[in-house]
Amino acid sequence: MNRRQLLKSGTLLAAGAGVFGPSRLWTSEESKGGTGVHGFGGDAGINANQRMKSPFKLSVITDEISQDFGHAVEIAAQEFGLKYVEIRTLWKKNVVSLDEKELAETRRLLDKYQLQVTDVASPLFKLEWPGAPKSKYAEGAQYQADFTFGQQDEVLERAAAAGKKLGTNRVRCFDFWRLDDQKPYRDAMDERLRTAATKAGKRGVVLLLENEFACNTATGVEAARTIQAVQAPNFLLNWDPGNAAYRGEVAYPEGYAPIPKARIGHVHLKDVQRKADGSYEWAAMGRGLIDYAGQFRALLKDGYSGTMSLETHWKGGGSPEESSRQSMEGTRELLRKALAP
Repeated sequence: MNRRQLLKSGTLLAAGAGVFGPSRLWTSEESKGGTGVHGFGGDAGINANQRMKSPFKLSVITDEISQDFGHAVEIAAQEFGLKYVEIRTLWKKNVVSLDEKELAETRRLLDKYQLQVTDVASPLFKLEWPGAPKSKYAEGAQYQADFTFGQQDEVLERAAAAGKKLGTNRVRCFDFWRLDDQKPYRDAMDERLRTAATKAGKRGVVLLLENEFACNTATGVEAARTIQAVQAPNFLLNWDPGNAAYRGEVAYPEGYAPIPKARIGHVHLKDVQRKADGSYEWAAMGRGLIDYAGQFRALLKDGYSGTMSLETHWKGGGSPEESSRQSMEGTRELLRKALAP
């Protein structure tokens, strides 16, 4: 599916006004081609360094700062100078488990700080594939989410409903806990992803498949395969170079190269370093092995100007907030390097 076909198909689901509207399909084509830039902030209290313009819609996953959502969005807006946030957990609850009162309070705080939501970072399909051998990556409830395979349609419905309340039609998903040999189950897993995309499309919802190092789609090469297998206009990639690198791939340029660029709908930012024993650990942005400056330049060259969220993961700052603060500054430095003449 090329960009023209993707855009044509996307118009079948487009409705309402505004890129982040609850029933608006934001195709990757709509995040491309613009000449505008997106500031890290415009508040008078934010210094000139933080007001540096970015060609991307820079964001942060709020629980990487704090579970206190009010504090997290205050930091995101007033200190980091952002206009966008991504929501996964808040007040020690998964976003898909919030009740109406909590969703209303979430929306109030977003409006207070004039923030838009990039996507609902749901746990959709982050679980074992039924009938397959137990994955060594299978865990208990992660990010305050404990749903069975039979409840995945409910997870999608809850995520879509939360997104509608919060002003986004985009929902993050995964490709099941990683198997040593996924071949016997691959066709069935692809079909489950197609079914979910169809159901989401009927609600005007875009699914963003994250390449997760502990799931079956972990690398850029694997992401390219899965995205090509699920030919739905509302099924896009949440490209995560950090997860690809953690799986041992050279995320950029090798992992990025085969990905259908018109199918990138969102990007996650976290860095990785290799330990002496050959295993990997998270690093602050700019202190790891990923060529993010090159990745940013390539995204721009390929026409991407959409959302990208800092997903810190690194704990070396002493607290989630300080770790995210240092990683946000590292992100700014990488962007300066990428944009330098």
